[in-house]
Amino acid sequence: MQVRAIFRATVSVRERTGEAPHLEIMIPLVAYASELEQARELVLRVAAEEGFEPGHGFIVGTMIELPRACFVAGDIARHAEFFSFGTNDLTQTGLGFSRDDIEGRIIPCYMDRGILDRSPFGSIDEDGVGALVRMGVERGRAARPQIEVGICGEHGGDPDSIRFFHRAGLDYVSCSPFRLPIARVAAAQAALETS
Repeated sequence: MQVRAIFRATVSVRERTGEAPHLEIMIPLVAYASELEQARELVLRVAAEEGFEPGHGFIVGTMIELPRACFVAGDIARHAEFFSFGTNDLTQTGLGFSRDDIEGRIIPCYMDRGILDRSPFGSIDEDGVGALVRMGVERGRAARPQIEVGICGEHGGDPDSIRFFHRAGLDYVSCSPFRLPIARVAAAQAALETS
C-alpha cells in the first residue's frame, strides 16, 4: 500500500510539474538477504502495476540497523542499490540497550565514572558501532562496488561522526534540518582533511 501510494504520488507530481522525482525506496530493519529480496520483488511488482520499470526513476535499498545486517552486508547488497545506516538503531542494537532506558540514567553515570567521554547516541562509537559500519560498507561494496552508502540519524549532524563516516567511505549523511549547517561545514572539513 505504501509503495503503491509513493508511485502514484510520483505520477501526480509528474503530471503537475512535468518532472518526476527520483525515488529511493528504502526497506527498513533487514537482517537477512532473503527478506530484502522478497521485499524488493514486491516493490518491483507494484512498480510494474503502476507503470514503472526497474532502473527508470526509482531504486530500492535498505536501512542497515542491525549488527547481523553488517555481517552479511555483501549478501544484502546483491538486492540493494543503496544502504542507509540507521545509526540510532544500530547503536541501540550494537550496545544491546534501549536508548530510552540508558540515555537518561546509565550514560550520565558512565560519563561521571569515565567509562564514556560522551554519549554514543550523540557521537558515533567508532571502536564498536563504527566497526560495524566500516564492515558493512566494505562487505557491501565488495559485492556491489557502486552501491550508494550513507547514514541517517543524529550522528549525521555531529562533526566528529561526520569525519569518521567520511573516512569509512560513506557517500552522504542525513540529519535533522536544524543540524544541516553544522553537517555541511563538517563534511567540507572532512573532505579537505583527506585531500
